[in-house]
Amino acid sequence: MALKNIYKVTVGVIGTGNFGTALANLLSEKCNKVLLYARSKEKAIQLIQSRKNGYHEIADNIDIITDLSLLTEKCNLIFPIVPSINFREMIKNLSPYLKPYHILIHGTKGFDFDKTKKNHNPLKESASQIFTMSEVIRQESSVVRIGCIAGPNLSKEIASKMPAASVIASEFDEVIELGRKCLKNDRFLIFGSNDLMSTELCGILKNIIAVGAGTIEGMKLGENAKSLFITRGMVEMVEIAKKMGGKVEPFLGLAGIGDLIATCSSKLSRNYSVGLRLASGEKLNHITNSMREVAEGIKTIETIYEWSKSNHIRIPITETLFKIMHEQIRVEEAHAYMMKFPFTNEIEFLN
Repeated sequence: MALKNIYKVTVGVIGTGNFGTALANLLSEKCNKVLLYARSKEKAIQLIQSRKNGYHEIADNIDIITDLSLLTEKCNLIFPIVPSINFREMIKNLSPYLKPYHILIHGTKGFDFDKTKKNHNPLKESASQIFTMSEVIRQESSVVRIGCIAGPNLSKEIASKMPAASVIASEFDEVIELGRKCLKNDRFLIFGSNDLMSTELCGILKNIIAVGAGTIEGMKLGENAKSLFITRGMVEMVEIAKKMGGKVEPFLGLAGIGDLIATCSSKLSRNYSVGLRLASGEKLNHITNSMREVAEGIKTIETIYEWSKSNHIRIPITETLFKIMHEQIRVEEAHAYMMKFPFTNEIEFLN
């Protein structure tokens, strides 16, 4: 895809959730046409007739489709934005139509857990059957040029045309530059990183900490306590990532600290809202059943808790949130426990 012709191209987005719709609208400002794929015909009809999706107005040059073959025929560049629990199935359905020349930049901040797959990344032996979405794309398709978009992307603010930014990470500079050309405008900045895996881990692991920050807000423990929790949460995120073969640097940038700040301080964050509701005494089943979209942090807490058992790593925040979700400990008891936990050196991961 020639960068000089970006204003004439058609790009695709898979997923009609809030972020998928927000991203489609951003792309529509720079690209000639955007194809937005909806999984069900009922959803597609609703969007076509109303030209609205929740608080998103759908731009005129966005076409709603339900045909994956049409998407791949018309679009060399595709942005899959679907929950992690559905991601592998979606890629399997998409794969027969994908060619090596396609470029996929995903925006899914969650893990895939597949017992039938073996991990062949020597840096990730300890992660065994846990995969990022870029690894799922490699496993299930012929696509070579893969990237992710990560950062503080609260979709309601993007829909309101408020300033924001993202990181596009890929091993290929071409993917980063193409993403920048398609998305960057005077209110939405794009930064680049060649560390795809670590950038993905930033977006995934911060959801754990966002759930915990919500419980602190729900208990009205104050800003000092929240700041303490977020900084300790960052340390835990990095230790998990290092165990999985990730690097520290992306965690200190927009995809790491930037996204962490946004999702640990805004009620627009689904994961933060889960923590708020847990602190008010709601049961996890009631919370998840009432949510319009998936809060990835719930599944991530479950996955990392199970993973930690066989990987010789202590993750007190994740362990405690797991116990809260499964009613093994009350929120009040959990915070008292965390204040007594024998943390030692403040920062060790830079050594």
